[in-house]
Amino acid sequence: MKKVLVIGYVWPEPNSSAAGYHMMSLLKLFRQQNWQVEFASPAQTTEHMVNLADEGITQQTISLNCDSFNDYITAFNPDIVMFDRFMMEEQFGWRVDKYCPHAIKILDTEDLQCLRDARLQAHKQQRPFTPADLHSDLAKREIAAILRCDLSLIISSFEMQLLNDVFHINPQLLHHLPFMVSADKVPSNTLEFEQRQHFMTIGNFRHAPNWDAVLYLQQIWPLIKKQLPHAELHIYGSYPPPKATALHNPKTGFLIKGWAENAYQVMEQAKVCLAPIRFGAGIKGKLLDAMIMGTPSVTTSIGAEGMHSQLPWGGAIADELSHFADAAVSLYQDADLWHKAQQQSKQILNTFYQADVLGPNLIQRIEQLNANMAAHRHENFLGAMLKHHTMASTKYMSQWITEKNKKVIN
Repeated sequence: MKKVLVIGYVWPEPNSSAAGYHMMSLLKLFRQQNWQVEFASPAQTTEHMVNLADEGITQQTISLNCDSFNDYITAFNPDIVMFDRFMMEEQFGWRVDKYCPHAIKILDTEDLQCLRDARLQAHKQQRPFTPADLHSDLAKREIAAILRCDLSLIISSFEMQLLNDVFHINPQLLHHLPFMVSADKVPSNTLEFEQRQHFMTIGNFRHAPNWDAVLYLQQIWPLIKKQLPHAELHIYGSYPPPKATALHNPKTGFLIKGWAENAYQVMEQAKVCLAPIRFGAGIKGKLLDAMIMGTPSVTTSIGAEGMHSQLPWGGAIADELSHFADAAVSLYQDADLWHKAQQQSKQILNTFYQADVLGPNLIQRIEQLNANMAAHRHENFLGAMLKHHTMASTKYMSQWITEKNKKVIN
């Protein structure tokens, strides 16, 4: 039985975020192999966190910048350590290398933080995103973490290409793993066109791209409402702040609903899902949920990025405000167009997101790594170099000697 330690940036909340859903899919996959799985995190517990014990997963609270972790990982002695986002690799990766050097190190990027941040900065400055924006200090940190690990899980095909073309990462260090959708999660029948009403969107309000999408919907919604006076927009998401609830306006049908107990249920009841994402990275859980529940969606190029390759989108992709509104109205009114979008969603799901294909592929990759670890690490010279005293030993040694000499002189 393999022992797996997952070091989480946050405790998993599968009903709050796509990241939480993705993490739980991975944890369940590891348990399906009869591996022992422990989830450890320095984060505060939350009201919406999942009960890991229900999945046969143990949990442990750990501390940042504390040698207690050294004793903990030595005692647990995992075969695999998976870091939830690069910040956890920065904090704990060197300790894993020192006290558990045989363990396979996997980085679950969730999405590329450097890409998300670069687009955010460009958006704040009201200018187009350029490739030069990627060459940031954040990118240096994230790419270094990828190089230090044996394997990094990349959720988007767009990000796989970016890592290859822009940062020239060895493909042997990367594994494309989009959301894994189990067949039993996709209902054979959902509510029909005539049984549904209103528009909806959903997303954790703490996630900047989601909050920006709500603000953008304030501009889009009047254009839709003008053509569909009886329609409403239902906005769901965990942790709505006062600035979000202040936007609730029954008169205009712009309704802040907050936490949804069952995201699939509210998705199925809606006729169209709206996701005007203007920046971000990875792939969007709300759009995958829309496909699962047969709800056509209208999104942007960034929203659909890395999700459907050359297949037609299950709804519409529009980057200009009025085009977005018109596409939403067309889908809402035209039953034939709506049903066509629904069928296109099924094709995307069946082509790219089948758990019974993606899961075994990842396990096979891990087993191959396990069998050829010495050769794999030998080929990753840049990773070995980055681990060498974290590339700054001469700097810190010089500073230490400088301070020591000051005390001698005094």
